[in-house]
Order: sequence, then structure tokens, then C-alpha cells
Amino acid sequence: MNKQEQYIPALSFDWLTPLYDPILKGIFHEEHFKQILLGQADLQPGHSVLDLGCGTATLTILLKRAQPEAFIAGLDGDAQVLTIAAHKVAVAEFSFPLLQGMAFQLPFGNQSFDRVLSSLVFHHLNTANKQRTLAEVYRILRPQGELHILDFGRPDNVLAQLISLITRNFEEVADNIDGLLPGMFRHAGFIEVEETAHFMTIMGTLTLYKARKSG
Repeated sequence: MNKQEQYIPALSFDWLTPLYDPILKGIFHEEHFKQILLGQADLQPGHSVLDLGCGTATLTILLKRAQPEAFIAGLDGDAQVLTIAAHKVAVAEFSFPLLQGMAFQLPFGNQSFDRVLSSLVFHHLNTANKQRTLAEVYRILRPQGELHILDFGRPDNVLAQLISLITRNFEEVADNIDGLLPGMFRHAGFIEVEETAHFMTIMGTLTLYKARKSG
């Protein structure tokens, strides 16, 4: 695997992975935002839904709980975090696939899913891999399928702008802060691209995005 395709753990270091859930809960109040993301996706019985970059499966479990009659799958590049996810899924008494794979090399056939959701994943991807991932998501979505993303976005107030002077140097978040994601969605072929909500956090602005595949 070359440097461009190398997987970086969610908190940059493997030894921090066990702290992933407490950190996201404490800093981002993640379940609140993921509930909003879930509501936006409007899952229906019979939908096939992918949690892209599922991490420890917090969102994946919410998806299954909200729509038990949908097919739910999670995918992440980190084997260690998927072990934590599998334990959480078992405790929740659910059963659905949790697959290891890269967002820009999805192990699914064309037109496999009605919805793809992703929470706090895209800022881990460099520009090229964001573009590759969006092309892959477009490929696996069915006609009229939808992409729903929660991630960092363009600062929407003065405080967020000040915070962004620091956070733009972390990982690959600069594309997000510069407001480039909607243009990337359109370049991948998506239509009806929207920024549907903005939330202020101590790490900056989180944005909800929505886009649809034509057909």
C-alpha cells in the first residue's frame, strides 16, 4: 500500500483507538449529531444502507435500531476499531456485516445501496482520496440513491473562523474548511447538493451535507 493509500487510525495512533468513543462523546456529543444525520437520511423498510467509515459502529447501530427492516452494513479500514464495533453490535443484540476496506476501494457491486451515510470520515482523506471515495460512492448507489455526510465544513461565524486557523492544519481538514466538499460532490456526478445544517463545536463548524444520484 503506497503512502497515498495508507490507513491512518481515527485518532492518528493505534494506542488511542480505545479512547475513540469517549473522546467523540465528550467533544462532539456525537450521538446527538448522528441522530440528526439519521433523521435526514429518511430510511425506509427494504433500503440497503452503508455506514461508510463506521468506526466503532455507533451510527451503524442507530441505523439498525431506527429501521430494523433495512439492510445495514458498516465498513472501516481499521481492524482494531472493527473489533470494538463487533462487540458493541453483539451487546446491542444486532447482526449485520462489518467489513474492513478502504473508502476509495469499496468492495461492493454497482448500484448496491439506496443510502450511504458517513460521519466524521471525509476530513481524514486527502483531496485525491476524497474524490476517489465520492466516485466509488456514486458507483455503488442506486439511481435516486442519496449520500448523507456529517463532517467539518466552512466556518460560519467569527469564532469558528479563529478555530479553523488551528484545525485546518490537522489531518486533511483544509478542503472541508475551505468549503470544497459540495463542489467535489458535483464533480462526482451528484445532483441536489445541499448543506442542510451547521453546528458549532469546540473544534469548529460541523456541517450536514446531502446529495443525490440522478436516474
